[in-house]
Amino acid sequence: MQLKMLEEHLAQCERHVALGERHLSRQREIIAELDRDGHDSTKARELLVILGDTQDMHIAHRDRLRDDLANAAAKGK
Repeated sequence: MQLKMLEEHLAQCERHVALGERHLSRQREIIAELDRDGHDSTKARELLVILGDTQDMHIAHRDRLRDDLANAAAKGK
């Protein structure tokens, strides 16, 4: 993959990771509100697991892109 394309993909992936963190944080807040108000939070907790799994995939992808970019940059020198 070209260096410029790798940089663009990495930037997009970084945005996904940041957005994922916000989603996880908000979902934790929702669960706390549901629990505090005596509501069933089962589905909200299930969604939190899915969001966490998705975030793990985004992070793994970001880390692979960082490695690919470092390798591509080293070859370009």
